[in-house]
Amino acid sequence: MNIRDILENSIMTALLDLKIDSSIIPNINLEHPEDISNGDYSVNVAMVLSKRLARNPRELAENIITEINKNLPKEIQKVEVAGPGFINFYLSKKFFEKKVEEIIVEKDNFGKNNKLNSQKTIIEYTDPNPFKEFHIGHLMANAIGESISRIVESNGADVIRACYQGDVGLHVAKTIWGVKKMIEENPKIKKGFLGNIFGLGKDDTLWGKAYAYGAENYEGNEIAKKEIVEINKKVYEKNDSEVNNIYKIGRKISLDKFEKIYKILGTKFNEYFFESQTTDFGRKIVEENLKKGIFEKSEGAVIFRGENYGLHTRVFINSEGITTYEAKDLGLAKIKYDRCPYEKSIIVTANEQSDYFKVLLKALELIYSDLAKKTIHVSHGMLRLPSGKMSSRTGKVITGEFLLGEIKKLVLEKVKDREMTEEEKNKVADQVSVGALKYSILKQTTGKDIIFDFDKSLSFEGDSGPYLQYSYARAKSILKKAEVEDIKPSFENNSEINELEKILYRFSEVVERAGDEYSPHYIASYLIELSSTFNSFYAKGKIVDKESADSPYKVALTESFSIILKNGLNLLGIFAPEKM
Repeated sequence: MNIRDILENSIMTALLDLKIDSSIIPNINLEHPEDISNGDYSVNVAMVLSKRLARNPRELAENIITEINKNLPKEIQKVEVAGPGFINFYLSKKFFEKKVEEIIVEKDNFGKNNKLNSQKTIIEYTDPNPFKEFHIGHLMANAIGESISRIVESNGADVIRACYQGDVGLHVAKTIWGVKKMIEENPKIKKGFLGNIFGLGKDDTLWGKAYAYGAENYEGNEIAKKEIVEINKKVYEKNDSEVNNIYKIGRKISLDKFEKIYKILGTKFNEYFFESQTTDFGRKIVEENLKKGIFEKSEGAVIFRGENYGLHTRVFINSEGITTYEAKDLGLAKIKYDRCPYEKSIIVTANEQSDYFKVLLKALELIYSDLAKKTIHVSHGMLRLPSGKMSSRTGKVITGEFLLGEIKKLVLEKVKDREMTEEEKNKVADQVSVGALKYSILKQTTGKDIIFDFDKSLSFEGDSGPYLQYSYARAKSILKKAEVEDIKPSFENNSEINELEKILYRFSEVVERAGDEYSPHYIASYLIELSSTFNSFYAKGKIVDKESADSPYKVALTESFSIILKNGLNLLGIFAPEKM
């Protein structure tokens, strides 16, 4: 049993020994007191029961404690009443010493559990579209999706990372139109687009400009709009060799570029799905269910009338006969399941798509009810810079590469005087840049918008990714010094219980809660509290000290801290550098 189970069992046994009817006993909700001096766990069960029993809550709490003390588990040092009837538990020195030893023995595995029992879970996130830029919104989706993937894995799931990419659609037609027109206007840039031999010598920045050019003309030029619509049909029909060639090259260039970004971010997808693969199947599903009355025809289009279910109407096949995102996503759900039979499907997108997914999941429920029950949509806010929201349509997109590059420049400036080689500085700058960005995203509740503050996010002090990374590097430096001094960790405490011990053991609980709620911010908040506590512990006195009998245990605490911090950073998808 874990410590929560032990405490809950002691409380329940005490209540039953007091002859309290089990039918009126409430759920036992153990919480950590905000003030650590008030114990390690607190429960309000006496206050809830007192109302049902018409008894004084403090007196009832004292009765419960009397019963608990008759068979006090060795993990508990003492139990006290606080305030109007809270019951506070203080854990024993032996419990903390054993937990420190457990952390060091388990190392990378500490914090993991098998709660999900190898549940096959497919998690779809990032979803950039070929022919468009990988923008800062994709960075946000990637950070959240990758962290959720790691957290769910740590809770025992068998995770399949998936990326769904729009390689057909109007954005593709706009880009191809832009490529054709830009080459017509300046034939010399043809090589930059298409290369000498299938992409050799290409300039991938031109493709983003071509999309912006096509998007601009689609909105303001009726002739261009008609030409783009025609190109869109040709992409689906694959009946134009010039369009096909531009399409193949542009798709490959985009996908290769995305892979480079994933490598920087620490993501490796297991499965890739494309709209070109879901289009025909999605259409088939809609047409079959049109006959069943789930969909209906309206002004030449096929729609799902969401108002019948308290939602809104969406088009699944448009009036030009083209399959929309909605139909493709229906097809995707079944294609995903056929390829990777899942028990849970998690889809991570921006919250501006929340209403869209409500309609989609309702349609899915009517067609594939079992798949709808397995599907969860996790929505996130927008990532913004102080200048405001980006816009890829206007060509003023803030790319992920640009933002990471700007952060890296600032990090290099901060570490320029450190005693490291240029190669080490460059490596640390890459790791700290990604850490700064990811932590800024993940420390917030998932649904909130985020304004990326360069100064705060890159601070080596306070609530930031670099602060956590620096704390880890400090701990590793202390451990290296202990190794030189031949001070080995000891699991016997020679002094009083300190605050660091009271935070370390909670990691497993935090990982479980983050997995239950698909919320990485619990991990981020915990790591900041943990690192702050460790740095206070470090400031109070020497850790590596041959003259001190406490030093071996302090070294053990430092090693435990470094293990948990590294494990926690890993769950956030953040690198843990040993030198900064």
